[in-house]
Amino acid sequence: MRRQILPALVAFCVLTVVVGLAYPLAVTGVAQVVFRERADGSLVRSGDTVVGSSLVGQGFTGAQYFHPRPSAAGDGYDTSASGASNLGPTNPDLVGAGGVVAERAAAYRAENRVPDDVAVPVDAVTASGSGLDPEISVANAGMQVERVAAARGMAVDEVRALVAEHTRARPLGVFGEVGVNVLELNVALDAAPGR
Repeated sequence: MRRQILPALVAFCVLTVVVGLAYPLAVTGVAQVVFRERADGSLVRSGDTVVGSSLVGQGFTGAQYFHPRPSAAGDGYDTSASGASNLGPTNPDLVGAGGVVAERAAAYRAENRVPDDVAVPVDAVTASGSGLDPEISVANAGMQVERVAAARGMAVDEVRALVAEHTRARPLGVFGEVGVNVLELNVALDAAPGR
């Protein structure tokens, strides 16, 4: 029995050191050297203060800010309760006459002065699978430009230029959709001269 226990304990100790310590430290070290910003959580700063991560959506409600997708995460943008609403595309609570989408569309139209004959972008009225999507579509951002410009006393073209600067291409040119990172855009707006 002793001949079997001793090699097992040695293997356990060696594997614990290699797999539990050496490998994670090596991967962390390489990540810090090669992908420093991403390895630290893709943090967004306003001056010297960390205000969030470019990978996690946050709630913005003021007229002077671009608003993100609606959140299904807990009590609004709660990272500990990330998840979808679980309402299917035919659920009347979601798409019915008095459903969530209709309510959100009416509020979006009123807030951004969108006429009834213009379609509201789908990402303006539906939550993402995580409930914490950090990006909105270019169409959604475009419909919010005039409201944000008016609230900040900025020229519409100046706000459109900031939207263009914070628009991300499709990953690898084919995956996903073109999007605008809301947190990064709002931080840039706050940092704009005289704003």
